[in-house]
Amino acid sequence: MGQVSEQQIIEALKAVIDPESKQDVVSRGMISGLVVKDGNIGFAIEVDPRKGPEMEPLRRAAEQTVQALDGVLSVTAVLTAHREQAAAAPAGPARAAPQAGGAARALVPGVKAIVAVASGKGGVGKSTTAINLALGLATLGLKVGLLDADIYGPSLPRMMGISGRPSSPDGKILRPMENYGLKCMSMGFLVAEDTPMIWRGPMVQSALQQMMRDVEWGELDIMIVDMPPGTGDAQLTMSQQVPLAGAVIVSTPQDIALLDARKGLNMFRKVDVPVLGIVENMSTFHCPKCGHESHIFSHGGAKREADKLGIEFLGEIPLDMEIRETSDGGRPIVVSNPDSPHAKAYVAIARKTWEKVSAALDGEVAKAPTIVMQ
Repeated sequence: MGQVSEQQIIEALKAVIDPESKQDVVSRGMISGLVVKDGNIGFAIEVDPRKGPEMEPLRRAAEQTVQALDGVLSVTAVLTAHREQAAAAPAGPARAAPQAGGAARALVPGVKAIVAVASGKGGVGKSTTAINLALGLATLGLKVGLLDADIYGPSLPRMMGISGRPSSPDGKILRPMENYGLKCMSMGFLVAEDTPMIWRGPMVQSALQQMMRDVEWGELDIMIVDMPPGTGDAQLTMSQQVPLAGAVIVSTPQDIALLDARKGLNMFRKVDVPVLGIVENMSTFHCPKCGHESHIFSHGGAKREADKLGIEFLGEIPLDMEIRETSDGGRPIVVSNPDSPHAKAYVAIARKTWEKVSAALDGEVAKAPTIVMQ
């Protein structure tokens, strides 16, 4: 089977006609964000948001046209709003989307609880924390999924030691990748590691929705979502359109990081997502030669912040070479050195997190969402 090229895909899409203008979608400039990786194809079709539902047949036609090409394994086409119309969205503070019986609960069938791991800024070890938290939950005997929601900087494939691409039995639903007992999905499985994702907000939102809705997650006790840093489109999409059981905030101890962590925490509160607690990462540094303890990024700031804000302090993780090396090498410390104090610290955080989530589930008798296929 030969490799399909971007030009072949563009040529094929010229046969797909926009019913409103009677022109093909390529000539109309409706195709954007085309990604080609080992036979897995993704692209966006820009449409008038007021006519989104009417354009669903066009989206399906585009998918089917590309799927018919030799060398294509899977196709994901998403509808997004035009730039000028997306920019014209009403301003104002974010509010929680309706959760009961709405489209939000149609994204992830069979998943009992979804927890976001977030930070107000990059560089605080959020992805390392998310992955080791997920593995810690798995050591408790839970069925765990891990979603890398950082479209622009996906790190899950490298840190989980997973290569290759997801398979698709029907060209529509992807099977998640697996390692260390976790079911995983990331944009990093679909694009080359050094490929920049030059996507606007609506395209990111659609991609996130499809990585949840169009993946065969199966029955899971909990899904951990590694959020991108900050408080932008992706974070709001996940907070407003996914029934999050809660969020875990990761911060380093210094004041500037805590300021950004507070912004992330306040965003979740605005959209009515419970904050399960704060993790202080890079908390202390023990010299491997002399054993001296140094507070490179200060120490205890996240615990004081948690006390001040009235939320739980879930635990602290040191700044340690072994954590960095195992993460970069695709062998997270919870599985590569489970008896280490660092691994035990992650498992303790996982246990606290699950206790809070399971208590909420028991109190609410949460129902697993049902899938709605487009």
